[in-house]
Amino acid sequence: MSFSQELRASGRETWEAAVGHRFVEELWAGTVAPDVLRRYLVQDFQFCDAFLALMGAAVATCDDPAARVVHARQVGLVAGDEHDYFHRSFDLLGVPDADRTAPERAAPTQGFIDLMDGTRADASYPEIVTVLVVAEWIYLDWASRPRGPLPTDPIARGWIDLHRGPEFEAWVAFLRAELDRAAPQARDPRRLARFFAEAVDLELAFFEAAYTG
Repeated sequence: MSFSQELRASGRETWEAAVGHRFVEELWAGTVAPDVLRRYLVQDFQFCDAFLALMGAAVATCDDPAARVVHARQVGLVAGDEHDYFHRSFDLLGVPDADRTAPERAAPTQGFIDLMDGTRADASYPEIVTVLVVAEWIYLDWASRPRGPLPTDPIARGWIDLHRGPEFEAWVAFLRAELDRAAPQARDPRRLARFFAEAVDLELAFFEAAYTG
């Protein structure tokens, strides 16, 4: 079992609770309430700046030139396709500018931003990749598990499609391989396990917050 697999296995119960969350099931079924979907996307968009900064930190701290190129290319995809998806969805949902740029952040949203910002400030490549792995791998998992036909709603369908398919699978496989490669270089391997577990906990709490905001 690889290091990344060990980290996932150590928090399997929380991971599975997130991947099988009510929000995921309703998203696939096309039954998620509009206010829940709107709240979820507004909060998720708040991650974008911190996430791009964390990806930039991966570019800056990566010790392998070929891997650095992979990170850099992905930054462009997130800044392009994913940002465009948010703005199209906000237009369809009638989200005002104030809620797009400065909404009140739910506790899990702020918690994950703090985790990303703190990890970036430490400038430790193994720790940066650890947080990136959770953010991307857990979404690939719920988006790629068979659940029947895709929903007809373009917002729900678009969110699922952003997080599955061969290119996204290759990106997550790359991140996992980088974590496995870089973990022995970590200043404190226990921090990697702690960051991984914290990120998984926050992902589950984030799904929950969509129904309690």
